[in-house]
Amino acid sequence: MIRMALFISGLGALCAAAAAAPCNAAARNEAVYHAVESSRAGALDLLKQIVNIDSGSGDVAGGEQVLQVLAPRLQASGARLEYHPAESRGLPPNLVAVYHGSGTARILIIAHIDTVFGPGTAAKRPFSIAGDRAHGAGVGDEKAGVVNAVTALKILHDLHFNQFGTITLLLDSSEELGSTGSTGLIKTLARQSDVEFNMEPGDPPDALTVWRKGAGDIAIHVDGRAAHAGMAPQNGRNAAVEILHQLSTVQAEFPHSGEGTTVNLTVLKSGDRNNIIPDSADATLDVRVRKADDFDAVLAKLKVLGAQTVVPETRVSVASHGPAYPPLVDGPQVHALGVRAQEIYAELGRTVALSGNGGASESAVANAAGIPALDGLGYVGGDFHTDHEWIDLQSVTPRLYLFTRLLMELSGAPPGK
Repeated sequence: MIRMALFISGLGALCAAAAAAPCNAAARNEAVYHAVESSRAGALDLLKQIVNIDSGSGDVAGGEQVLQVLAPRLQASGARLEYHPAESRGLPPNLVAVYHGSGTARILIIAHIDTVFGPGTAAKRPFSIAGDRAHGAGVGDEKAGVVNAVTALKILHDLHFNQFGTITLLLDSSEELGSTGSTGLIKTLARQSDVEFNMEPGDPPDALTVWRKGAGDIAIHVDGRAAHAGMAPQNGRNAAVEILHQLSTVQAEFPHSGEGTTVNLTVLKSGDRNNIIPDSADATLDVRVRKADDFDAVLAKLKVLGAQTVVPETRVSVASHGPAYPPLVDGPQVHALGVRAQEIYAELGRTVALSGNGGASESAVANAAGIPALDGLGYVGGDFHTDHEWIDLQSVTPRLYLFTRLLMELSGAPPGK
């Protein structure tokens, strides 16, 4: 994208790309800041409403209920709504809200409404506030990000700001499954856009995400032979014992944490009767990589290891479920967007780091389609995918200001201008 490359080059000239501190801060935009402060209570009320709706991946009714809460708010702020059926079965639709302005910049925002929590979780752990933290199922990952986007778009509407060409908000219903119901739609929207902003939560104490690992699963299956565990165990070929051997090799061969490739066991199954030698066993490995080619290297190594069995006459097969997401690579264009965000944050007298993590997201799909993507634009939070997930309420005002101003800045200096 030549237009975007020229635009990003101009942004990079504002600050050294590797600068640890932001440039001399511009004055705070008082109109935006006042609008943000006035919107804070409403944003938290909306967050409470959607956190208290179960919308785990595959919960069609719950996902539709969340969209029913959000849709009228988006329409009231000037959006044209489009519902897109999920690209795989058993998922809620995806909602696309499109805003048309008087400028030329084409901005894509992606947020997801699904969580990792099952039915009944919202009733057991409803939205709550304790001190400076809010808790609830999916409160940070990423219903707070959804609220940050919806509220920022309302602020633009209320301020009569329309200097963008288009702003497109995609509410993805299946991110926690690898966007199985929306990947094609993400690619299509990305190709029609100049830049993508993703509403995943910010990492504590306060960071934006400029790189992410790609993610995928690799399955190990062992075929053995069943036998009576008491009368003739010697006739069996214990698939469970063999898969434990395979996993011990995996444990020794691959790192399990850190900023590079990681391989971790997530699911293990074998046997269903306590008096039968199991004739099959299955394990699923979660694989995270910084470079796309690294996933294939892990798969190839596991296949070699699988040929080395310790239980005679067992057979090991290794298969990829494929990378659900490619990596988000911290290239010059992505980094320059982060530097521009740092400059905006400095208007509040605050600093924000540019970092990365092993959590995958749709931003990598958009980036792989050819546009720069900046991630982690939700509120700051932590302990995601757990029963004590939280967001930092002190981050609500600065993060909402940051995202609103970022939309304005990218609209006012569109790619190629």
